[in-house]
Amino acid sequence: MLLFIKKSWHLSSVTQGVIGGCLAAMTQVAATVTDLDYACDTHCPWQPEDVIVDPLVISDGAVTVSDAPGLGVDLDPDALARLHHRWNAMPQWHNRDDIAAMRLVDPNYRTPSSPKY
Repeated sequence: MLLFIKKSWHLSSVTQGVIGGCLAAMTQVAATVTDLDYACDTHCPWQPEDVIVDPLVISDGAVTVSDAPGLGVDLDPDALARLHHRWNAMPQWHNRDDIAAMRLVDPNYRTPSSPKY
C-alpha cells in the first residue's frame, strides 16, 4: 500500500498489492482521517483470488471498516502459499520497469524529476 501526502497535507492512497490485506490496511488508515477528501483506489475487485479468508466487499463505492482485531481480516495460509508458488514460477515479472513500459507508448518519455502527486 502506498500513501501519498500532498503539500497541503491532504491524504490519498492506492493499494499496490491488489490483495485484500492491502485493501484492509488502506481502509483502516483512511478511517482515521477525519477530512479525507480524495478517493482511495484499489484494484482488488478485479482479482480472481485473494490471500484473505473472506474478501472485503465494496458496496456503493465503500468498504465497511472492521472492528475485528488488527486489520480485521484473516489470512488464508493455503492461498498465500499457492500464490507465492505462482509468483516464484514467473521470474519475468519480478523486475517491473514502468519507465520502459511508458516509452513503448511515448518514446520521448523521461522519468519525472519529482513525484507527480
